[in-house]
Amino acid sequence: MLTQTTEKGQEVLRIAEHLFEKDPDWVTFFREVLGIDGVVRKAYPSFEELTAFEKTEEFDRIQKMVVRLREKKSATDTESEPTRVITVRLPSSMHEYLKSEAHDLHTSMNKLCISKLLQVIEQDLIPAEGNGSRPKRTSSPPPTPAPMPIRTHAPEPVGVGAGNHHSPMRNGF
Repeated sequence: MLTQTTEKGQEVLRIAEHLFEKDPDWVTFFREVLGIDGVVRKAYPSFEELTAFEKTEEFDRIQKMVVRLREKKSATDTESEPTRVITVRLPSSMHEYLKSEAHDLHTSMNKLCISKLLQVIEQDLIPAEGNGSRPKRTSSPPPTPAPMPIRTHAPEPVGVGAGNHHSPMRNGF
């Protein structure tokens, strides 16, 4: 459900479109627009404001810009920002599901997982920690776990196991 457009949202979108026109690599675009110090976080510093913006048409258009930039083969992706490696513990059945999904989409597990990490997930879909309390997202959130698979469009073929494994906002392009 998309929420009402605001002047602030339109301005954020204009800035994103201006940067997009310069044809940056996707990591640079992400960092400048959606990253911790990006224009979106500056315009929407509170959890509530950011969550509301994530439901707008403007945010959806920005997400589609990220996808279009990720579709391009660019040698500069890994040079634009240092990468980090994370280890995610997940059940074997989930690993097999992701492996199968990546194969079906003709992409790497890494590219698939980055795509999933780039998706917005509602707070109620993230399990609370052991004490049952759910902290609110601040302007510097810790990384969230990957959501369950959400099928979008098939990215460009890369091939599972071809050594092209990477991270959305996070790592290994």
